[in-house]
Amino acid sequence: MIKAILFDLDGTLLQMDQESFIKKYLSGLADKLAPFGYEKDALKKGIWHGMGAMVKNDGSSSNEEAFWRAFTEVFGEKAERDIPIFEDFYDKDFDKVSEVAEKNTAAPYAVSEIKKMGYRVALATNPVFPKIATKKRTEWAGLSTDDFELFTTYENSRFCKPNLNYYKDVTAELGVKAEECLMVGNDVDEDMICEQLGMKVFLIDKYMINKSGKDISQYAHGNFYDLVEYVRSLGD
Repeated sequence: MIKAILFDLDGTLLQMDQESFIKKYLSGLADKLAPFGYEKDALKKGIWHGMGAMVKNDGSSSNEEAFWRAFTEVFGEKAERDIPIFEDFYDKDFDKVSEVAEKNTAAPYAVSEIKKMGYRVALATNPVFPKIATKKRTEWAGLSTDDFELFTTYENSRFCKPNLNYYKDVTAELGVKAEECLMVGNDVDEDMICEQLGMKVFLIDKYMINKSGKDISQYAHGNFYDLVEYVRSLGD
């Protein structure tokens, strides 16, 4: 019996093209930090280095700690002193990135309908962003993190997708078994992989990412209205 529905955010609930989002995000961050001595290309290299450290995190530290440890390897102690500037970016400038996202009502509708059916819902977004950035991206999708029992951020997580330990931590936090969950996402490699743990999966296919070119016919897939009907069918 399915008890909890886990939702990915970027490209799923938040309908947008991932490459456009990354380009807009890194450009905005670079503009913010340029006056403080961060050359744009070097900054982007440092951000990717930090992202890589989070993806490779072995669980011995939070993703936040893994990121800043790696970022400091590139820029030295100056990086840690400048953390308030990064925080100010997310507080005051990050919302400009929302221009790349679609305004949609289907995602909020789906979350609302699924909750009305009695399912628990969690926001299982890849935890490479701080809490404030996750809250804002959720708002861009027409939702609130308050709509979810749990949402993952780089502060409260120690693994990243597609590491199965990420999903194990989420289910442990919710107190459910993997086979009692349905994962909804748009990335074939990062989201559908949790099927290996026994989870059911549903692929939102509008902004699908399928880098390995897998046959998606093996997955339940479609739009948010299809998702609602699929979840209804689970209770039949």
